[in-house]
Amino acid sequence: MLLFDSISPLTHSGKLTSPVLLSCLSQRPLRCAVLGAGFAGLSVAWHLLKQSPMDLRLHIDLYDEVGVGGGASGVSGGLLHPYSPKVKLLWKGAECWKECLKLLSIAEQAVSSEELDSETGQFGHDFGGFIVRRRGILRPATNMKTLNVLNDNAQSCLASCKIEIIDKDAAQKLVPHIHVPFNLAFYMPEAVNVNSLRYLKALFLACQNLAKELSASGFGRKKLCLLKKSVCELRELEGEYDAVIICLGAKADLLPELAGRLPLRSCRGVILHLQLPDNMGEDYPDHGPSILSDAWLAIQGNHSLYVGSTWEWKSRNSSPNVSSDEASNALQELLPKASAVYPGITGWTLAGARAGLRAMPPLTPHGSLPLLGCVNNLLSENLKCKYWLLGGLGSRGLFYHGWLGKLTAEAVISCNEQIIPSELTSWKNKR
Repeated sequence: MLLFDSISPLTHSGKLTSPVLLSCLSQRPLRCAVLGAGFAGLSVAWHLLKQSPMDLRLHIDLYDEVGVGGGASGVSGGLLHPYSPKVKLLWKGAECWKECLKLLSIAEQAVSSEELDSETGQFGHDFGGFIVRRRGILRPATNMKTLNVLNDNAQSCLASCKIEIIDKDAAQKLVPHIHVPFNLAFYMPEAVNVNSLRYLKALFLACQNLAKELSASGFGRKKLCLLKKSVCELRELEGEYDAVIICLGAKADLLPELAGRLPLRSCRGVILHLQLPDNMGEDYPDHGPSILSDAWLAIQGNHSLYVGSTWEWKSRNSSPNVSSDEASNALQELLPKASAVYPGITGWTLAGARAGLRAMPPLTPHGSLPLLGCVNNLLSENLKCKYWLLGGLGSRGLFYHGWLGKLTAEAVISCNEQIIPSELTSWKNKR
């Protein structure tokens, strides 16, 4: 199935032949719609711009009714590493880790190129504060039954994200008074904590800058537009675009054309913001890592951290707003888990709460893998547009988004779904 019915942009071998594609598009730009401005959508937009042929005229419309980072991606806790809770390297962990670090660097570079505001001393676009906090992540062993499994898995870590097995004394040098019940903890010094909303805004800025830079080069003009509007039905876009990439997370199931046809489960998660009152207990150390346990702690500073997350399965509530009752219930659930490893957190006070609706994919022999691929066969026949899905990133959207956005962009531009590993498209054979 090709992007254009009249002229094939592919050779018989399936390789992209840029001159043929460019000839096909000589009278108008390639028009793509990306639905969703979260991790997946912005990664796809970046890679479409980056990987499209220099001479290709490209117009990308990015649809999100709230704006950049307005959905579950913007409230993500932001703890980034390539391992499962049992510190086992995730499927394609090396590729995902590498591509995600690239995008983080690109976003930081985009912000560093901005002029400082002379009055506030901060960057524009609400970039005050860190995008990436590089202090590592600490995972104390809390269950005797899993000690051997954790130890064995830690031996197969990535060289670019090492796992150091440390004792209680070493752990407490990193985080004073942390509870290490079995005198064993796993420290990932290269793991990072990302401020998701700042990162997404910075990545969007990088996309804007790249579109301007490529257009100014004198080759094919690239254009990126953010449209703050929702798409209620895919048929609204038919005839307007050559390709539509659906990156809506849990909201993909709200599209009538896909409702009930995707093997996704929705799950609402609440994240709490806690602050340490002045002169009330010991500051969290400057060098202190974030913490993984039954509840995770994403450190924002000496007096500020996020703790998460709750899991409300089958919820359809996608609002980021959290009622006082929901926040209170979340605190009752999460605080005992957090204080079991970091007792000092009991002196911190609730400063706010936010929530996101995750789209959880089905379990496979390789773990819970996202859903990718062309979905025209799920929709109807005789469609002029190519429709693609990048969904089901679950609670690992930040980890997966770089590599999967790159794969999706390659597939869209080359009109070749075979670029995508079969493990990510096999869901369509099991519907």
